[in-house]
Amino acid sequence: MHGILEQIRLVLGETMKASFEKKYPNITRWVDEHAGWIEIGYNDDSPLTSFIRAIDCGGMLWQGQDTYESIDEALQDLNAGLETVFEEIYGIG
Repeated sequence: MHGILEQIRLVLGETMKASFEKKYPNITRWVDEHAGWIEIGYNDDSPLTSFIRAIDCGGMLWQGQDTYESIDEALQDLNAGLETVFEEIYGIG
């Protein structure tokens, strides 16, 4: 668990804000423009088994795999998945 927390700090650290937005533009758009949010991690009280999810006021629009090799891999998958979500919602990526 400690390793995952360190990865989150590295990926989401305040000093990396600009590079996060550049590396994950769809996640940035999801949170800033669409007013959605993401969940990362497991909830033992939930029937969901995915490690990462994209949610908005209408519910969950995307969920990832159950496991990933790294936080970065999960975020890359989310970023790609959100591109498809945007195409479905707005007709554009």
